Amino acid sequence: MSDVRRPISEAEMPESRLLEAVRWSPDQRAVRIIDQRRLPNDFVERDLTTLDEVREAIHTLAVRGAPAIGICGAMGLAMSAAPHAHEPRDAFLARTRELARDIAATRPTAVNLPWAVARVLSRAERTAGTGDAIVEAMREEATAILEEDRAMCLRIGEAGAALLPEKARVLTHCNAGALATGGLGTALAPLYVAASRGRSVSVLATETRPLLQGSRLTAWELSRAGIPVTVITDSAAASRMRGGDVDLCIVGADRVVANGDVANKVGTYSLAVLAKHHGIPFYVAMPTSTIDPSLESGE
Repeated sequence: MSDVRRPISEAEMPESRLLEAVRWSPDQRAVRIIDQRRLPNDFVERDLTTLDEVREAIHTLAVRGAPAIGICGAMGLAMSAAPHAHEPRDAFLARTRELARDIAATRPTAVNLPWAVARVLSRAERTAGTGDAIVEAMREEATAILEEDRAMCLRIGEAGAALLPEKARVLTHCNAGALATGGLGTALAPLYVAASRGRSVSVLATETRPLLQGSRLTAWELSRAGIPVTVITDSAAASRMRGGDVDLCIVGADRVVANGDVANKVGTYSLAVLAKHHGIPFYVAMPTSTIDPSLESGE
């Protein structure tokens, strides 16, 4: 058996680590994304250069996944504020607050988006000096969110890999991998870490109706990394569990509230009920930024 306790580095990750769902363009004047609406047939990267383009990309799921849209929103706020840096400080900050409200309202389910936007806005309000200095501080904060997300993905991978049995057969729903974050992913990170250590991992990916994130994105991403994956219809999960084909389930989350209720892609609830019925462990992998203590329950 491989040593599951040994910390792993990004250099040891499979090719999936090279997937950068969202990042700065080289000059930091645009937010560069993988247009996930085009996958798996076409690999297309887009540079978002305006507030409207950022909001449209988030709204139409060109960029998706709670951590990734948080990063996109943070970078988008810094980018869209930059053209107004010449304005007087008070006017500039007032405009930046308006931009932040517009971006945060684009996708209300995932708490990472308003969290990341609020963090960049707070950095702007705390920064002294000219508009240019404030914009530079905002860029630094957005970059820090990206780097923290990458480190978070590795930590989730380390923690989750310890939960996987040898020859693990994992069922996942939707896409919570590298395409959904700034790093390895959340739900898929343990699979990448385990596979990088030579352990046997195979995946059942639900196709995820109606937008097929499982069959279009998760299957493509895992296959690209050399991890065996089988796409099943959402309704086939019960029979695969009953047949003994699933050791555990791991999914991501858009929001987790104070009592532990989880909001995630439609279909997650039925999988959790099925897993409980069949005595199969069911895990939710997410960063602390996905936790929303302001809501008592998911109702």
